Amino acid sequence: MDLRKLKTLIDLVSESNISELEITEAEGKVRIVKAGEAAPVQYVQSVAAPAAAVAAPAVAAVPEPVAAPVATGHTVKSPMVGTFYRSSSPGAPAFVEIGAQVKEGDTLCIIEAMKILNEIEADKSGTVTQILGENGQAVEYGQPLFIIA
Repeated sequence: MDLRKLKTLIDLVSESNISELEITEAEGKVRIVKAGEAAPVQYVQSVAAPAAAVAAPAVAAVPEPVAAPVATGHTVKSPMVGTFYRSSSPGAPAFVEIGAQVKEGDTLCIIEAMKILNEIEADKSGTVTQILGENGQAVEYGQPLFIIA
């Protein structure tokens, strides 16, 4: 199984509600388990090898969970699973920066889900004190994106 296919499968598991995925193909078997579940991602090569060159299964490292920053103020959370973007296009300036004054209804970011760009608006007026989403990274439903004080 090539690396791109393996990465696609890992992304599929991380962005969905499934906690475990196991796929068996002619060249090997892959088992992917979300962090915090039973086991990390494993890739087992099942091709016959000479007796002197038996390979051990490769195990991918599972990243340590990062502690959520302590925030005071109103938290704007992601209303969906998708990809977080701070601007409308790669060369455009970000919708908001830390310290920006926003009014209720102002666009804070875009979340792309299923090839649809969804503008996420401020649900409270105030000052943006923290930006918790990383540009171009996947976000989960309910994940904190911004803190508005």
